[in-house]
Amino acid sequence: MPLALYALTAGAFGIGVTEFVIMGLLIDVSKDLGVSISAAGLLISGYALGVVIGAPILGAISGKWSRKTLLMALMVVFTVGNLACALAPDYWTLMAARVLTAFAHASFFGVGSVVATGLVAPNKKASAIAIMFTGLTVANILGVPFGTWLGQAYGWRSTFWAVTLIGVAAFAVIALVVPKDKPSDAQEENSQGVLAVLGRRGVILGLLTTVLSWVGVFAGFTYIAPILTQITGFSESAVSPILLVFGGGLVVGNLAGGWLADRHLLPTILGSLVALSVVLLAMTAVIHQPILTVIAIGLFGATAFATVAPLQMWVLKQAEGAGQGLASSFNIAAFNLGNAIGAWLGGAVIDHGPGLGAVTFVAGLVPIGALAVAFIAIRMDERQKQNPLACPAE
Repeated sequence: MPLALYALTAGAFGIGVTEFVIMGLLIDVSKDLGVSISAAGLLISGYALGVVIGAPILGAISGKWSRKTLLMALMVVFTVGNLACALAPDYWTLMAARVLTAFAHASFFGVGSVVATGLVAPNKKASAIAIMFTGLTVANILGVPFGTWLGQAYGWRSTFWAVTLIGVAAFAVIALVVPKDKPSDAQEENSQGVLAVLGRRGVILGLLTTVLSWVGVFAGFTYIAPILTQITGFSESAVSPILLVFGGGLVVGNLAGGWLADRHLLPTILGSLVALSVVLLAMTAVIHQPILTVIAIGLFGATAFATVAPLQMWVLKQAEGAGQGLASSFNIAAFNLGNAIGAWLGGAVIDHGPGLGAVTFVAGLVPIGALAVAFIAIRMDERQKQNPLACPAE
């Protein structure tokens, strides 16, 4: 794999840290800024909202930019956003800085996916996407725990100073090693053609599949800690080591999903969704058994991220041509929309449904919907290939 691909991985690492590290610093932020923990928790929702709205805004602004220029600009936004977080004098300034930082998220992973696939041979495209996303998984295993420790030891602002430095380093590496490209290579000259890609049936169904799959992932993941302590019976101190098992699963599943997608893309999409659903449903059955629960959480991490590279590659293929980068960015926004809906769904099950013990069961049902959408999309594509005039793609 080319060195430029690992430059993208470095940027993904920084973005992963800044997205998730706030979860471990909520108490510190709430005390320092004089807000409730629930208000501090909205900093997570604000970031997710920034990811969703940032994709179309930056897509419209940067339509004629070269991909390398755009990646460098996104790292500037990321760096400035984290610097603003470190310097934020009050809660609302911090919220605004978090939203600004999130603007870089969808476009970086979206455009980065296109760049990554262009750096390698055709039979390694999904693996290239997976390697870039490895930065996100490593951020969960190493970056977030270290960032949490740093913030608790030296104040939460120190974490954002550290991430700011990561942004500077990632900008420098991207500037040095990512190949130059022409603006005309990045987007079709007709802007209407770029936007039209979002109206393609295959792209829409691909985005819907992504949203539904990650509603299931985050409905379960958001409430792992209370499930482990209140149902399985682990102590609070045991949660972090168990989450390392989850993180290890993320890395393995991410790389395996990319490797399999390069060989059999559509079966990998369907198989990973089935596996995700089965693991979440099985967690409901074993959740009172500590050893089986830890094993299930590792498998949960693996099956969750086994869907990422295949789904991203699928949308890229559906959007081939004009607007590929924009569609790719929207798919990253779709992952985050699924995150937000999933967290809400899990909370609704706890507050208004059967309770905490049923969260993984409900979460396991949602990927079945994603599986149905993907199956319908695949069947429609097959009919389109057999009879192009009878079943238009757009």
